Amino acid sequence: MPNRRRFIQTAAGAALLGPSWTARALSRQAPMLTRAIPATGEALPVIGLGTADTFNVPPGDAAALAPLAQVLDTLLQAGGSLIDTAPSYGHAEAVTGALLARNGGLWSQAFLATKISTQGRESAMRQLRQSQKALGSDKLDLVQVHNLIDTANQLALLRDLKRQGVIRYVGITHYADHAHDELTAQVERERPDFVQVNLSVGARNAEKRLLPACQARGVAVLVNRPFQDGALFRQVRGMALPPLAAELGCTSWAQLFLKFIIGHPAVTAVIPATSKPANMADNARAGFGQQPDAALRERIAALLA
Repeated sequence: MPNRRRFIQTAAGAALLGPSWTARALSRQAPMLTRAIPATGEALPVIGLGTADTFNVPPGDAAALAPLAQVLDTLLQAGGSLIDTAPSYGHAEAVTGALLARNGGLWSQAFLATKISTQGRESAMRQLRQSQKALGSDKLDLVQVHNLIDTANQLALLRDLKRQGVIRYVGITHYADHAHDELTAQVERERPDFVQVNLSVGARNAEKRLLPACQARGVAVLVNRPFQDGALFRQVRGMALPPLAAELGCTSWAQLFLKFIIGHPAVTAVIPATSKPANMADNARAGFGQQPDAALRERIAALLA
């Protein structure tokens, strides 16, 4: 029965050859789906990588870093680029930077997103410089105001840095439904380049007002907590994949859950976190093939109702 550990199925026996092989094979078949960032039209692959908890390992621990290197390589080989991290994620920024420094440097293949999670301009600048050092890059693609902390002041700072060419895009984030009204207000008032928000087949509150506001204002949407911290997998444990999964080319529940998110027209990319190469390969598979329309998304949602 298909499950969370199944690799991308691109050829007979692919799972035996490992996630990096499957990602390369898939990327040769067709490019990963991309969505345009509304502010510029730049194409961003729809499957990225979150690093909260999963990349918080000692940067000098070779045994802990080895599978994370495979995770990152699998993302890049599948055609993904977005890596989302934050100073508050422990060692995650430093680990991300160390992994990107391999093989002569992989920064050019990555879309690096991090966050500011502090009060005041001086503290924010110190945090940003620490992030640049940890990530090994002076120029960052996206810096986000983390969890709406000191939002007005930090957005002003980030816009200054964008004008200076230090960062490319400005965003705001949160991970919980109770913040959606404030995120919506910020989108309507401030129109950041990006919003990062929680959305899943079992947590759809963002669809009510926030995502329509992002569409109307031309704001890109990154989605966190796509599996509700594993709760969705617990809910479907022991359940066979439904026939509609085959309509979308899905061979796992993870792919179905991710395609449900990607199917929303406001969503730019989704950033599931993992420390397992096999899961990264499985997640990446959701960025290929047919995506659900509105009717099919409702059929997916009904499976968990």
